[in-house]
Amino acid sequence: MTTQTPAVALISGGLDSMVSAALAREAGHPLLALSIDYNQRHHIELAAARRVARALGATRHIVLPIDLSAFGGSALTDEAIAVPKDGVGSDIPVTYVPARNTIFLSLALGWAEAAGARDLYLGINALDYSGYPDCRPEFIAAFEQLADLATKAGVEGQPFRFRAPLQHMTKADIVREGARLGLDMGLSWSCYDPAPGAQHCGLCDSCRLRHKGFEEAGVADPTVYAVTPPAP
Repeated sequence: MTTQTPAVALISGGLDSMVSAALAREAGHPLLALSIDYNQRHHIELAAARRVARALGATRHIVLPIDLSAFGGSALTDEAIAVPKDGVGSDIPVTYVPARNTIFLSLALGWAEAAGARDLYLGINALDYSGYPDCRPEFIAAFEQLADLATKAGVEGQPFRFRAPLQHMTKADIVREGARLGLDMGLSWSCYDPAPGAQHCGLCDSCRLRHKGFEEAGVADPTVYAVTPPAP
């Protein structure tokens, strides 16, 4: 099934955004893939984003540069801040990038309005998400309201729909969905602090959650880790 309306899909290169974009494709939308080069420590994820966009047959893929390292304030944008390797904690971790999803969704919204797209897909997850405040359902609902107030399309009665199909899934659920969709999940990249040889470090929160998801889903993990991830 194919609709005539494209959807903008934020594709980071990670597993969640890959599955979310694949669901947009399954819903029949031609894909407009958007990746953000924010000078992140794990810049390698952008190579994965390109692989994922190609594999999903995106009609166009934009890798947009916006250097958030100029602001700093996160282990992902400031090399002086170490990426935690001791397990997922209860506090918001230092890998949180200030207002990142607000910035990314604003950019995606701009492209969606210009391209005539009204559906935007993102891989935000509220369960296995490391405590980031901009991954919560309340954030998505509030941003959707903002989009309709802030755009010509919204004011003229053409509302935007922010699709977060993984919102209430565990990482194991996401892996199972990727398997159902027939995705090569080895194309994706999750690690925050890449090890030499383009390996996942195995110890950061993202590696731990990724590996746990594959184990709990009963799906073989295609990821090459420098160290086998312990429990989150």
